[in-house]
Amino acid sequence: MVARGRMSTRAGMLDGMTGLIAVTGVTGRVGGRVARRLAELGVPQRMVARDPQRAPRLPGAELAIASYGDTDEARAALSGVQTLLMVSASEAADRLAQHFGFVAAARAAGVEHVVYTSFDGAGPACTFTLGRDHWATEERLRSSGMATTMLRDNFYLDLLPLFAGEDGVLRGPAGQGRVAAVATRDVADVALAVLRDPAAHAGAAYRLTGPQSLTLDEIAAIVTRVTGRPMSYHAETLDEAYESRSVYGAPDWQVDAWVSTYTAIASGELAEVTDDVPRLTGRPATSLEQLLVGTD
Repeated sequence: MVARGRMSTRAGMLDGMTGLIAVTGVTGRVGGRVARRLAELGVPQRMVARDPQRAPRLPGAELAIASYGDTDEARAALSGVQTLLMVSASEAADRLAQHFGFVAAARAAGVEHVVYTSFDGAGPACTFTLGRDHWATEERLRSSGMATTMLRDNFYLDLLPLFAGEDGVLRGPAGQGRVAAVATRDVADVALAVLRDPAAHAGAAYRLTGPQSLTLDEIAAIVTRVTGRPMSYHAETLDEAYESRSVYGAPDWQVDAWVSTYTAIASGELAEVTDDVPRLTGRPATSLEQLLVGTD
């Protein structure tokens, strides 16, 4: 059943139940995996998606149509929800405004606990420019009166190999800095653990990393060895990085985000490996090798 805003019939019954979980980002890697796992466990959930055609169809799951940018729509979609997984919105110039509106909608709808996918090292002076928006969102959530759990994700391990150009070269001003990138499936599994017992994680902020801290040279070497696809790393200067990305005609905020992905690695801010993933999931964090060969 698909409804805009508040659901009818069966969804109305769910509105009256305690413990209802809402999951956003269900068309993506993290939210989609969480939604599938909740369905497998038989846990009632409400999936919140902007595009119903892209949302999964899962047993025992309701689907509400709402976007982060429409506060009234979001408030209706979250009515009756106790715990919300708020996967950060897609990168956009107004993403912070979208987040603020969605937080306001959740509070107005009576949501009690928000689990938010933030960024490792989020702060007002974070080298990765989008990490500053994550910090501002965390601050808004903390001041909302709702209970919170912050999942501070390192860069996504799944995506780093995709940054290479068609020639197989990773280019960026990361120097020989290290990054403890985390697999999206590990983030999802931590989120699932929190959603199953949110009270035990109220007020917590977890730093989610992979099991290794790797340079981009080492990442390229692993990709080459495991997949047979040649990959290498070229350490650009800062000027070279901005010049090489200027051809895309992207707005300044987007180019700054792209370049600061690498300068954040160079700074050492993302090098530390934590034990939060294995401690919360009960299994080791996923390595790059395991990810590349499809080990789950």
